[in-house]
Amino acid sequence: MDTRKVAQQIVDSVAFTKYAHIDSSITPADSVRFHDQSTPYIIHPIWCAMTIMTETALDEALRLNGYQALMWHDALEDTNAELPPRVSDDVRTLIKAMTFSSFTDEKAHIFARPATVRLLKLFDKTSNLLDGSHLSSTKWNDYVQFTHLLIADVEAQFGNLNIVKIARAIAICK
Repeated sequence: MDTRKVAQQIVDSVAFTKYAHIDSSITPADSVRFHDQSTPYIIHPIWCAMTIMTETALDEALRLNGYQALMWHDALEDTNAELPPRVSDDVRTLIKAMTFSSFTDEKAHIFARPATVRLLKLFDKTSNLLDGSHLSSTKWNDYVQFTHLLIADVEAQFGNLNIVKIARAIAICK
């Protein structure tokens, strides 16, 4: 891994994420996290992206493509921004495969998507659980049950990653 190059790519990715979610959000409410209406939305994709980069048991190419897909996965759904031209076809494909019309659609179709997409979705869902205090008990428990399906699948496909341990620790029904 070319540390200097990757570090600059991360900085550039964060800059685009800030542009997309702060400067190009569809509504002002889209620029903040739902749970408190004040935390900048970009905390979510940055957390997801940086957490996969710490998964050194994963292949380097998966980590590099994965962090970019996680950094930008909500930009097309939640903002008026278009992905930068430098985004590779592999990353664009991952982002498209991570996109669903609703949580119901996601639950119905996620296991037809590649294992890499399910891995990335586990990062996404785990981050959402970290600030999911606003969810009703019913919605929280539905989310937790789905996350447990992802945990089992990711562990079977990729091993006992840190994200599996983190998700297990917080994905507890109310």
